[in-house]
Amino acid sequence: MRVLGLTGSMGMGKSTTAKLFAEAGVPVYDADATVHKVYEGEAVPAIEAAFPGTIVSGKVDRAKLSAKVVGDPAAIRHLEAIVHPMLRSYHQTFLDDAEKSGVPVAVVDVPLLFETGGDKRVDAVVVVTTSPEIQRQRILARGLMTEEALDALLARQMPDAEKRRRADFVVDTSDGLDPVRARIRDILAEVVKMPRRRG
Repeated sequence: MRVLGLTGSMGMGKSTTAKLFAEAGVPVYDADATVHKVYEGEAVPAIEAAFPGTIVSGKVDRAKLSAKVVGDPAAIRHLEAIVHPMLRSYHQTFLDDAEKSGVPVAVVDVPLLFETGGDKRVDAVVVVTTSPEIQRQRILARGLMTEEALDALLARQMPDAEKRRRADFVVDTSDGLDPVRARIRDILAEVVKMPRRRG
């Protein structure tokens, strides 16, 4: 089985691309959804003990937790020490189940794949991209962020050009779903011929 790492900056169309991989019959692991799951379940007692006041109605309140750890490297390391082993366990279970089911390809959807070294744990990387204009339009249309907040966020992320340079495959979502579906078919045909890379 080959494992594809799927990544891309905010507003590039990564979630839609992940859905289209699933539509093509590929199991997809959603790293963000798993974080939500542990923040509503097994991570709650340890996070409440380490960061009192961050639990609301039995779940981690991400805004409150963020306020306690952002800008504090030691707090971030402490949080990662709590959460990462849980996330790794879900990730491994997903891969084991996919392998047992006999599928040729599985996808792990990880927003910060390069930033966290996740590209070393997959066989090939798919980067989802679009033009900077379309990206801004999509993000601002959600109404959750000002232009200034968006600029600050993009300044902290690895530039799209760098992600594309490091990718094995690039999916451009600028022209709607059909070209993306066609690209996914090509990628699935191609990746099974590639050597396994993950360590």
